Amino acid sequence: MAFYRFEQLQTHHFNPHLSSTQGPIIEGQHMFFRRVTKRAGGESRLHYHPNEFMAFLLEGEFDAIIGDERRRVRPGTLVHIPSNAQHSFTATAAGDLKYLYLKDRTWTMIGAAADEALPEKALTATEVAQAHSAGRYPGQKKDPAASRAITGGLGNCCFPMAERFDGSPVSGHHEQWVEGVNLTFGFVESPGGHSAGEASARHEMFAYLLGGTMMTQVSGEERRVENGDVIHVAKGSAYQWSVPGKSTARYTIARSTSRLEAEIARNGAFDNRRG
Repeated sequence: MAFYRFEQLQTHHFNPHLSSTQGPIIEGQHMFFRRVTKRAGGESRLHYHPNEFMAFLLEGEFDAIIGDERRRVRPGTLVHIPSNAQHSFTATAAGDLKYLYLKDRTWTMIGAAADEALPEKALTATEVAQAHSAGRYPGQKKDPAASRAITGGLGNCCFPMAERFDGSPVSGHHEQWVEGVNLTFGFVESPGGHSAGEASARHEMFAYLLGGTMMTQVSGEERRVENGDVIHVAKGSAYQWSVPGKSTARYTIARSTSRLEAEIARNGAFDNRRG
């Protein structure tokens, strides 16, 4: 399926033992892609996971701990969480959070508390939900010495990309990118008349419309996409999109890297429900 709206998908609470974050999920070939919410004052315990994680803030503000650094994060900022880096997000009391959420599929969605060892086998969302409903905390025995959490030396992990999503029209096409080991994320502004596409996509992509409209075609399926629409382009698929008229389209692109694709080809991708 090439086109989605998160409002039409079921919401999930995948880490009830670690975080108050909830939202739908789209499972790609190499990536999990979500738009999630966290209520005002909601927080997560300090935790980590082997898969790389990126979060792009759409609404609200939160206080982040990443490794041993503390940051106040505002809309338009990308937060990059490298593999095994300890982190937590706490929404301010001023309002709810909404952010885009990207993880690679070398592990499930389930993390471990920072003072625990990783489980020998990745936990599934189904296992965690069953244990939590039964009143059992699904974490490991507390053993900080056995934790793989990275607590320092990460450098800057926050990248401001946009001051607002409804600004004045742009005179030229503009892109900003952050490339991790497994994941790449970009904020893009395209003026009317701009077009892009590939006969065979080099990487898997998820595009999320923040403003404006685009005429799109993915694997022969055509759609006019608007604010809040998701475009999924599988690796190797044909796609084309263009901005009609004189308007400006603003959107994000989440993309797999060659390294991630090679690892998934060798070892397979984790399914969040079944592992």
